[in-house]
Amino acid sequence: MHNQIDTFKIAVRKFAPFESAMQKFWDEYCAFSGCKLKLEMVVMDLHELYNKTITEKGLANGDFDIAHINTDWVFEGYVNQDFEVLNPYINRNKPDDFPRGWSKSLLGLQRFGWEVVGLPFHDGPECFIYRKDLFESETEKAGYLAQFGKALEIPQTWEDFHQVAQFFNRPEEQLYGSVFACYPDGHNTVFDFCLQLWTRGGALTDKNGFIQINTPEAIDSLNFYRTIVNDQTAVHPQSFAFESVAAGAAFSQGEVAMMINWFGFAAVCEVDANSKVKGKVDVALLPSAPDQLSASLNVYWLYTIAKGSRNKDIAYDFLRFALAEEQDKQLTLAGGIGCRLSTWDDKEINEIIPYYHKLAALHEVANMLPQKQNWAAIAAIIDQMVLDAIHTGKPSEELAELAQNQINEIDK
Repeated sequence: MHNQIDTFKIAVRKFAPFESAMQKFWDEYCAFSGCKLKLEMVVMDLHELYNKTITEKGLANGDFDIAHINTDWVFEGYVNQDFEVLNPYINRNKPDDFPRGWSKSLLGLQRFGWEVVGLPFHDGPECFIYRKDLFESETEKAGYLAQFGKALEIPQTWEDFHQVAQFFNRPEEQLYGSVFACYPDGHNTVFDFCLQLWTRGGALTDKNGFIQINTPEAIDSLNFYRTIVNDQTAVHPQSFAFESVAAGAAFSQGEVAMMINWFGFAAVCEVDANSKVKGKVDVALLPSAPDQLSASLNVYWLYTIAKGSRNKDIAYDFLRFALAEEQDKQLTLAGGIGCRLSTWDDKEINEIIPYYHKLAALHEVANMLPQKQNWAAIAAIIDQMVLDAIHTGKPSEELAELAQNQINEIDK
């Protein structure tokens, strides 16, 4: 099934700021270049996007010209030859200030040996996002001190996080202490699990690079996560149904005091006209276990060109345009997260989103997920383990052992 010659198809991650930015970039590109193709955006949520582009070989078959691809899937797509290798295009006409204009942490996961198969589209590591108006309120500070005998501060440990969540949980005011994204899509709970693990000093792989999640730190992570997610006196009741976008939306509507989520969901609070918390938000590093370091997770979105596209030269020419400083800044002002260092340091952006410059510090503590051809299958097992932890009474030890045995079957 090939495109009609007169359309240009982009597989887009479903998120209003992405959709509006892509349409705007295409219109601007056509005005600038004289390109006459009509844009057809195929907007999909995570699961469908992965299925249509990678599993069903949509990129190899040329069902799309360009796709938003998550760094979790890029290795699998590379091994299966779904992407056009970009080196010849870059060598002929590289994007402005490439590669110096980007943080090194956004250039590694799409590079295999010398082959580059994607360019950074949207970023923003996981971080602690909170309502600074609540944390800075004299009334709240006094109330917390009276109740717990200690000062109300940004939680440094997970126990503090849980206690603060209970303190701010006020269903009668439509305010909840925290929110989690437990929708079973092979991503959200997996990321949450990894963050719990890393901030407790654990690792996802053993010294030989095999996934090893049957460890004391992993069991502690599951125990904490299942307890807090099920604590109706601490978290938003929709947490089981939310994926990260919906959790972020609840926060922007003033329903949540603090959450662990992607940086982009903090930024969108400042630029979205519907936000009810503009000017009341800040970000910090994640809590950790006592005596352990904080951690973050760097998963980012790429622009990739489909191996089967019949418009490859136009696709690359468009990407060069979309990656320019002006467009990267526009994406940010629309509610995405630009990837260029120039955007992170931009004075106007930091006036609108006062914590934007913190991106560099978050990248300092950001871990990557292991690059494995079958990561999606491994992630599905971890997802099931976490879901079983929150939805059943089975001991965490048993769940970790079961998941590990399933992973051992495929991680050889």
